[in-house]
Amino acid sequence: MQQASQDYRPSADEPYMNPQQLEYFRRKLEAWREELIQESEDTLKHLRSESWQEPDPNDRASHESEATLELRTRDRYRKLIGKIDAALRRIDRGEYGYCEETGEPIGIARLEARPIATLSVEAQEAHERDEHRRGD
Repeated sequence: MQQASQDYRPSADEPYMNPQQLEYFRRKLEAWREELIQESEDTLKHLRSESWQEPDPNDRASHESEATLELRTRDRYRKLIGKIDAALRRIDRGEYGYCEETGEPIGIARLEARPIATLSVEAQEAHERDEHRRGD
């Protein structure tokens, strides 16, 4: 695969999902994945190093609330890592950047903002409208 330079930014003026764009998004996804893994490892180290023997019940409750929040965040990271892995597999299969429902391009701007996106803006909005209607 062609290497994307470090200062490369995809543009609408070039062929959509060309090798350089795919490499750019692969790097972006891999860097994000590594960042999430590192933050998760830091959270685990922090939780392991904490003293859970707080004599004051209020301090202990506060401590436990913070730990619960950290674990919730870690779980969110785990789910995000799964979505990142799925996006990397779509790159490998040549499906990255295209809406799962319509097959239309998702668009560079949307992928820059949310590199794990699987739906175009239009398809995502339709999903949200449907969910809103079902929720009412």
